[in-house]
Amino acid sequence: DNWAFLYAQRLALKQELPLHVCFCLVPKFLDATIRHYGFMLRGLQEVAKECTELNIPFHVLLGYAKDVLPAFVVRHGVGGMVTDFCPLRVPQQWVEDVRERLPEDVPFAQVDAHNIVPCWVTSPKQEYSAWTIRNKIHRQLPEFLTEFPPVIQHPYPSSTSAEPVAWEACDSSLQVDRTVKEVAWATPGTAAGLAVLQSFIAERLESYGSHRNDPNKAALSNLSPWFHFGQISTQRAILEVRKHHRKYKESVDIFVEEAVVRRELADNFCYYNKSYDSVQGSAYDWAQTTLKLHAKDKRPFLYKLQELEQGNTHDPLWNAAQLQMVQEGKMHGFLRMYWAKKILEWTRSPEEALQFAIYLNDRYELDGRDPNGYVGKLQKGVWGCLWSICGIHDHGWTERAVFGKIRYMNYAGCKRKFDVGQFERRYGPCK
Repeated sequence: DNWAFLYAQRLALKQELPLHVCFCLVPKFLDATIRHYGFMLRGLQEVAKECTELNIPFHVLLGYAKDVLPAFVVRHGVGGMVTDFCPLRVPQQWVEDVRERLPEDVPFAQVDAHNIVPCWVTSPKQEYSAWTIRNKIHRQLPEFLTEFPPVIQHPYPSSTSAEPVAWEACDSSLQVDRTVKEVAWATPGTAAGLAVLQSFIAERLESYGSHRNDPNKAALSNLSPWFHFGQISTQRAILEVRKHHRKYKESVDIFVEEAVVRRELADNFCYYNKSYDSVQGSAYDWAQTTLKLHAKDKRPFLYKLQELEQGNTHDPLWNAAQLQMVQEGKMHGFLRMYWAKKILEWTRSPEEALQFAIYLNDRYELDGRDPNGYVGKLQKGVWGCLWSICGIHDHGWTERAVFGKIRYMNYAGCKRKFDVGQFERRYGPCK
């Protein structure tokens, strides 16, 4: 279920050539820890097995793509390269670095396998909100939301076989924090991800429309880790969920809105705005103005990063949400909004709030370092720091201290929506 993979095989079949799959394993990436690398590497072991069964050599190259991939291309006489797409700055730079170092006669194509409608097809510019992008995406869905053709067993074998991947050496090459442990609830890989999708459809889709904002209800898809690491395709999820539209119309419509429109809006923002993780570079004028006007407002509480990281604040709901994220690598989507907005309220400036929120998200969330983590809104349980703190893709609300016109959330409001005490008892610190 990967259009980049399918396109590469199509080119190889047309030229009657072997097909190789390469993954460049970088030693570190933003604030990713062994929690994230472990999930990714165990998923790649499944990919390696599938490639072997398809007669397609699979290679893990240790190091940055610019340092290891061009040499691989020359050594194997590769005639063309295909890569997939991520709108974030660092992966975009990886692609550019490789392009500059490839032999001139080797064509290099990029396929957006991350979105259903390719990011550059949806819109040639940064869209203002879901309202401005929704129709552009829906007009294109009949063309792009199709069933995947199969990857076939490749009929043109390579003259050189791939060396077995030394997975222990892969692990040893990492320069990451190993204190943030892997989680037990999420099994990496496509097979496990598809099983979670089927359990969502069978057990939770019916209540998704009505209970997705209640942290005490099992209504979310929980698919974001597998989406983030490309272990299952969002397009596959939508194809499967839409089969139940007649039975669960409200839930299916909301899931499509959040997993397609909102998710692809986040990719659009990050692709066209390279300052997607800063207040000054990305917040709209109205938001920058209101945040600046209230930057000197007295904060009711001020917390250091370490206090926040340990869930050591005066607010038991916030602490419970933070501890859920630390322990499980996930936080309920509704509480992610509350969590980020309280960081704005309890830190010295919007800039510090955004810095802290992104750091904690990227360090602990399995789906961190993702466009949705920066600017998304309630997609598959994923929210965005900039939506919560800087009002990206939102609008101005009633003005108040600290927040200005940024949308406000408080403890009392949460109590009106769900049983706060139940959640606090479940994830609060042991007494």
